[in-house]
Amino acid sequence: MKIGLFFGSFNPIHIGHMALANYMLEFTDLENVWFVVSPHNPLKQKASLLDEKHRLQLVNCAIGDNTKLKASDIEFKLPQPSYTIHTLAYLKEKYPQHEFALIMGADNLQNFHKWKNYEEILKQVELYVYPRPDAEPGDIKNHPKVKLVDAPVIEISSTFIRQAIKDKKDVRYFVPESVWEYIQEMHFYEK
Repeated sequence: MKIGLFFGSFNPIHIGHMALANYMLEFTDLENVWFVVSPHNPLKQKASLLDEKHRLQLVNCAIGDNTKLKASDIEFKLPQPSYTIHTLAYLKEKYPQHEFALIMGADNLQNFHKWKNYEEILKQVELYVYPRPDAEPGDIKNHPKVKLVDAPVIEISSTFIRQAIKDKKDVRYFVPESVWEYIQEMHFYEK
C-alpha cells in the first residue's frame, strides 16, 4: 500500500487540511493518507501548541469514519524535537509492507535543504508537493523524487483560526463540524 504522510501540528486541523488529503487520495496514486501529528516541530515554538493528545483527538474528529485516513501519534513515541528522517526509519521498520511518501507544501520544499538528512529522505521516499500562496518550490522541484501536485490552493491557516477564536469570531465553517464542537466544548484557543 502506498501511504502519504501528511506531517503537521494540526493546531487545529481545518478544512484546508481535509480537502488536501481528499485531493491526494482521489487525484494521485496514494491509497491512504496518515496525518502525522507532530508533538514539536523543530521550526516552531512549542509554547503555542495545544497539547498533542488534544490535537490528535481533533484529527480523529475530522477523519470520522473515513478508512483511507488515519491520525498517527507515531512521533509521540520518538525523541523530540521530531525529525522526519527518524520517523521514516521507524515507520519503515514497523510497516515494511507499505511504501511511504511525504505530502508537503511548496513553502516547505523551499526550505527542504535545511531538513536533517534531506538527501537521505529523497533517496527513501517521493515528495508530493502541493502549491502554496507566494511559494516557489525552487530548483529541487526538478528532482526525480519530487512530484508537483496541482491541488487547489486553500488559503486558510491554523494561526488564523486560533486568532479568530481568541477574538470571539465564529469560524465554525473553517473546520469540520465535529472539530468545531470539540473546540467549543473544551474552550480551546479562547485565551
